[in-house]
Amino acid sequence: MALAQSPDPAARQPEIEMAPFRLDNGLTLFVLPDHRLPIVSVQVHYHVGSRNELPGITGISHLFEHLMFRGTDELGPEEFARILQAKGGEVNAFTTRDHTSYFENLPAAHLELALRLEAHRLQRLKLDDDNFQTERAVVVSERKLRSVDSPFGLVEEELFATAYTQHPYGWPVIGWDQDLHRLTLEDCLDYYRKYYQPQAMTVVVVGDAAPEKARDLVARHFGDLPSGPALPPLTVKEPPQRGERRAIFKKVSQVEAFYAGYHVVGLNHPDIYPLTLLWVLLSVGKSARFYQEFVRSGRAAEVEVELAPPPWSGQDPDLLAVRGVAAPGASLAALEADVLAHLERLQTDGVEASELARAKKMLKAQLVHSLGRLFYRGLLVALFHMKTGEARRANELLAAYEAVTVDDLVRVAGQYLREDNRTVVILKPVSPEESQALGPLA
Repeated sequence: MALAQSPDPAARQPEIEMAPFRLDNGLTLFVLPDHRLPIVSVQVHYHVGSRNELPGITGISHLFEHLMFRGTDELGPEEFARILQAKGGEVNAFTTRDHTSYFENLPAAHLELALRLEAHRLQRLKLDDDNFQTERAVVVSERKLRSVDSPFGLVEEELFATAYTQHPYGWPVIGWDQDLHRLTLEDCLDYYRKYYQPQAMTVVVVGDAAPEKARDLVARHFGDLPSGPALPPLTVKEPPQRGERRAIFKKVSQVEAFYAGYHVVGLNHPDIYPLTLLWVLLSVGKSARFYQEFVRSGRAAEVEVELAPPPWSGQDPDLLAVRGVAAPGASLAALEADVLAHLERLQTDGVEASELARAKKMLKAQLVHSLGRLFYRGLLVALFHMKTGEARRANELLAAYEAVTVDDLVRVAGQYLREDNRTVVILKPVSPEESQALGPLA
């Protein structure tokens, strides 16, 4: 994730005005009025993602996102998007481990059209075998492109599958290949009935819309939906890791690389803020520690920390991962040892106050820049609501980062970046012949 290098955002975090409502059927609505421009962002979030899946049906959340664009008896495939695009709208969707989200950014005059179409496809979705087979084939091809054919996709999957022995974060959002082939239309119908209902929905309207009017429109189009059962809480917890785990992943590759993953926290834990600042300090920008020590010096082609920052952080405890790619002719083992030693030294050598100040400035700049977009404001409120139950925390991000001290960075480094909390996966290049002898990658 790149951070914006925008002007000094010394001012306080711009306040997001929000009006929350709850319909009688359990649907949650947030209206975030902003009348500066005649545009709106309409977002429909379903509080279901790959963490809600079970072994054998992994990938069903993402597959269902595709099915939602297959139309109804009244609207043909992709016609939903074409209607709104003809009105000047942007239409898209995405699936994560914790939620599946659909959105339309469009002129405010067409707010009701977007709400009506969202309600229509929810109630009248055409779930038949033809649509199922078509979209499953698309997702299987997408998995091949994103995971099998990408340089590090399968290695990252191996990291999460090794680090998580019980929790659903151990499988990829797109699902395992054999599960995608095993899924049935009946699986999708069961999933639809269980999760695509008001109790699992958060609707957000951001922009040029009065709260009461937006509430009335949402009630008009979604209010008659029957209330489904309350979502059961996820009871699976990943047990503490009690020793370093290591794996070797062999595939055809032009580079040698390693991943080191550490169990950390999710969005609902205050340590996510010092961990995010540590990620920036180590890895974001050419002044970051890892770039200066390893890349600029020619010892590595790449050393990066991967962490999902708020509000993208996991609802449940997440991983902080480090990826190191050896420079041509350099030793991967030496690079790995030096990078891991650098992380260990954080606990004894600490960080400079100037480094923390730089990281805070970058995160503040990114936040202020992002808050200029209606879409991001709506997303921020929705994700904090769904993952923590406290939408107001969307207005407290900057203060949370500002409160972090150098001692906090040292503390979280010592608490989480431990050898016995670490999983390492080595990408070992092999010849095409050896790869073929090992069997299919998927």
